[in-house]
Amino acid sequence: MTEKIRVLIVDDSLFFREKIKIELSRDKNIEVVGTAEDAFDARDKIIAANPHVLVLDIEMPKIDGISFLKLLLPQYPIPVVAISSESSYVFEAMKAGAVDFVCKTRAEDEDKDVFFRELIAKVKIASIAKVGNQVGKREHGKEQYTDTAVKDTDKIIAIGASTGGTEAIFKIIKALPKTAPAILVVQHMPPVFTRMFANRLNDSCAMRVTEAKNDEPVYPGTVLVAPGDYHMRLVKKNDSYCVECSKGEKVNGHCPSVDVLFNSIAELNHKNAVGVILTGMGRDGAQGLLNMKKNGNITIGQDESTSVVYGMPREAYELGAVRYRVPLDNIPEMLLK
Repeated sequence: MTEKIRVLIVDDSLFFREKIKIELSRDKNIEVVGTAEDAFDARDKIIAANPHVLVLDIEMPKIDGISFLKLLLPQYPIPVVAISSESSYVFEAMKAGAVDFVCKTRAEDEDKDVFFRELIAKVKIASIAKVGNQVGKREHGKEQYTDTAVKDTDKIIAIGASTGGTEAIFKIIKALPKTAPAILVVQHMPPVFTRMFANRLNDSCAMRVTEAKNDEPVYPGTVLVAPGDYHMRLVKKNDSYCVECSKGEKVNGHCPSVDVLFNSIAELNHKNAVGVILTGMGRDGAQGLLNMKKNGNITIGQDESTSVVYGMPREAYELGAVRYRVPLDNIPEMLLK
């Protein structure tokens, strides 16, 4: 890095503001340029300090973090890492424009070191993220799916994503009809959040969306989201397909891993599948997507202009794994074609 990442911390707790400041400042690539106790204080300090990244508490007096996000980003498109002790706020924060989210732990909690390591990592990712183009219109659909499991000739769509992926996946699935092919999703996300993510999609999309369970059959019209801390593979049993969800070592630093899903499709020699790699940091999914392409599958990568973080799609493209590099808004149409 040629310069340090300038971070402004917004939290109504003086103790937690100072603790975050101390821990972030330990990293040689981060400079805390200020702290603010509420949204009004933050507004003035954003102008004065010109931060690269905002660490924003969601639960604050006067104006809560989500309301502040909605007011802030149209005027100052700053990457925001949201923090909160309430996990139920995560998708509201992402919908409002936050790049990422970390569950807040109390200072005396035994997991505090994990919290600060995760926060530092996400601040660094946020510093290279693009903001302002991920919020879309929310509408409600009806769930409907067939009870006939996917066979050899049936179509399957496999999607992998990380940072910025929740909104990208939402946009894609929201645009697909209830008759769309089966979709398998790996989004880098911890336990509990994957179920919340699936429920959110199910409430707003025409397809049926659920967090995957081990041995769950794969049906057209359904979306199965890999559960946090479990790898998800496509497997064949008798004449139809189901998913295998199992604990395992992290692959490319992740569990679930996109590579694990993509490789399982290639290994089964399932020809009628499409692989899609979306926004995210790192290289998870690149090799698996290449193996799908070698298997004869169509492969799609999100383009740089619409990716919050053009890491995973870039790695896949440079490896030769991407057949079509497509803006996010065009991916649903391409999948239907």
